[in-house]
Amino acid sequence: MSEKDTISIHLVREALLQSCAPGAASVEVLNKVGIDPALLDQPAARVSATTYARLWRLLARRLDDEFFGMDPRKLKSGSLAFLCRAAMAQTSLDASLETGLGFLSLMFEQLPAQLVRQQSLAEIVLLEPEVEPKRAFTYFTYWMIVHGVACWLAGRRIPILAIELRCPRPVFCDDYQVMFSDNLRFDRPRTRMIFSADCLDLPIKRSAEELKRFLAHAPANILVKYRDPDSLANRIKHDLRRMPPDTWPETEGLATSLCISASTLRRRLAEEGQTYQGLKDSVRKELAIVWLAEPQISFAQIAERLGFADTSSFYKAFRKWSGSNPGHYRSLILNEAT
Repeated sequence: MSEKDTISIHLVREALLQSCAPGAASVEVLNKVGIDPALLDQPAARVSATTYARLWRLLARRLDDEFFGMDPRKLKSGSLAFLCRAAMAQTSLDASLETGLGFLSLMFEQLPAQLVRQQSLAEIVLLEPEVEPKRAFTYFTYWMIVHGVACWLAGRRIPILAIELRCPRPVFCDDYQVMFSDNLRFDRPRTRMIFSADCLDLPIKRSAEELKRFLAHAPANILVKYRDPDSLANRIKHDLRRMPPDTWPETEGLATSLCISASTLRRRLAEEGQTYQGLKDSVRKELAIVWLAEPQISFAQIAERLGFADTSSFYKAFRKWSGSNPGHYRSLILNEAT
């Protein structure tokens, strides 16, 4: 299964790892939610987001823990609902995140968090004790909750510029890139999520009825972040990443390589809510963010690699993409202080 809104079997295995005894117990749980246990031995297998959500709900009920038993303290059943109610009572996303992170910091023993605003950039930092890093699934489940609720509160997707994690890169990372960002960095001094500070000013206007509908479909509605890994847009982005930007084809050339007309290309991208120029900008931003994390690469070199006429054009484009200038972003991403 590879269609839209699916979850890798790797994440099913991760969910079972700490929250369910192996063997007969795992088989019974999987059968109950409609997952064939034989899929655990098929690395390419996928299940629907709604099926994965059923697994999440079942394990949460049995453990009385909505966090798969991954912290010494339980995130007891009903915690997500309480988090949403408390956060939606605020007037801005800034205040909502402060409230939500404060609640989670009280609930968890080992995952206290802090929201930091630095000029045009914002970051949520996990202030972990000096212990061994948790596994990637633990961190990404935390981000799934925080980012998913934030997107619902704001009524739009909050673009993530980068996520850094203290743990090593896991064997499987594809779904995490689809859910969050292509820019995931591992073995870092701290775990944090970076995004544009402009998002913090978004107003919060959610009703009790909207909360009821949101909770009725959670967590399936926060598992898949409005991106289809098999879409035409993602196929084009994949191809663009493999070519230097100065060799990227124009619309007509791209259409020819795809064996369709230019008008068909525009129409199909429009159906996915995309444009070719937007896809090119997206890939340029991804590449810029990766290269800005490498201090030996100068701004002039990045501008040249991305096909800009000069450094000032790159500065202007990056500010448009991220709400921050490249220098500020680099200073934040290279700040190794703990």
